[in-house]
Amino acid sequence: MQQEPAPLSRHLRVHQDRGHTVLEFRGEIDIAAAMEVLPYLDRVTGRPEPRLVIDLSGVEFFDCSGLRLLYRARARVLDNDGRLLLVCTHPLTLRIIRVTGLSRLLPPQPSVDAALEQPEATSETL
Repeated sequence: MQQEPAPLSRHLRVHQDRGHTVLEFRGEIDIAAAMEVLPYLDRVTGRPEPRLVIDLSGVEFFDCSGLRLLYRARARVLDNDGRLLLVCTHPLTLRIIRVTGLSRLLPPQPSVDAALEQPEATSETL
């Protein structure tokens, strides 16, 4: 299978790991960054049975625009019978994810390795 090239973006790096597409969000995820990332996110979440990891470990700032990206990605992945995992370690971003209740839907993992070790049923029950 040919890998689609990652978009040229200072806010997104994309690679493959164990059958999953890993989307590494980087820097400040605000409305400008969200608009830059959204077309690619929609493309990969719209595929049949997408297997994705969104990695926020390189994020320095995360606002409601970033939350909208995560909720949108989750909804699209579930609509397409896929799997979405989340990696997050930054204390303030974790707090936002917990306060909004998103952590119940996408339990944050401390690393990509930890996320990929989660059983498949984890994302199917969300």
